[in-house]
Amino acid sequence: MPIVVSINGVVFAEEDAKVSVFDRGFLYGDSVFEVYRTYDGVPFAEAAHLTRLARSAQRLLIPMPVDLGTLAREAAAAHVATGNPDSYLRLVITRGSGPLTYDLTTAKDPTRVIIAAPVPTIPESHYTAGVAVRIMQVSRPTDDKAAAGVKASNYLANLLAVHEAKQKGAHEAIITGRGGEVLEGASSNVFVVKDGRLRTPRSESGILAGITRATVLEAAHAVGLPVDEVALFPGDLYDADEVFITSSIREVVPVVKVDDRVIASGAPGPLVQQLHAAYRARIRERTQQAQRAH
Repeated sequence: MPIVVSINGVVFAEEDAKVSVFDRGFLYGDSVFEVYRTYDGVPFAEAAHLTRLARSAQRLLIPMPVDLGTLAREAAAAHVATGNPDSYLRLVITRGSGPLTYDLTTAKDPTRVIIAAPVPTIPESHYTAGVAVRIMQVSRPTDDKAAAGVKASNYLANLLAVHEAKQKGAHEAIITGRGGEVLEGASSNVFVVKDGRLRTPRSESGILAGITRATVLEAAHAVGLPVDEVALFPGDLYDADEVFITSSIREVVPVVKVDDRVIASGAPGPLVQQLHAAYRARIRERTQQAQRAH
């Protein structure tokens, strides 16, 4: 299935998509991004993703080149151009091109790129058998207070953490801050279930509060599951009744092993399965609402 790329509103085939080597997104990672997907051709939680994209750009002083309605239309056009039933959509806003200098004010004309690709296939075993994760202390650019919670493109620390985790047989790296507090996965949010309560790292800890995370919290409230947004530490994961991670593409994935410790029985627990079912029910509901509206 094809991949297409929209650059500043013009759709290109994958092999024809090009940006300048002087673009600051390429040279310095000076850009922000969002990732979401469609279900039955309808983008899920698109408004929330685009709003966060604009907020990230504002925090990094990157001017938004167009309004959010235009971005949504360009994303839709890119999806349709693939001919795929559903798409993985990656939107990137860079500061634009300029001289080889760290001076932000020299850049001009922010670049917007939208990649529409087939939705990655997640092995069914991730949901039925669960995955392993590794806890790692990582220092990231977004751990700085000025950039906390920004979805910036400089993901090198996260990439290296995931590589190390995979070298040790794990699916994801769970990142801790300087004080040892559990923050999030390299590309996911993390939750634990203990004594019938759902617990997840607090937003004030500097996490990227994911859109899927917010939907899972809504689902938890809907099924009557108490929720605590608190400081979590590695011991809380080791001693949990259930652990799971969330992201826009993977949705809700049970974790059955943290470092070398098996979680509870070593099998996905009932609450994570209930929450995943409730999450998918919300997707169906919102997708059908959008289809009826059109």
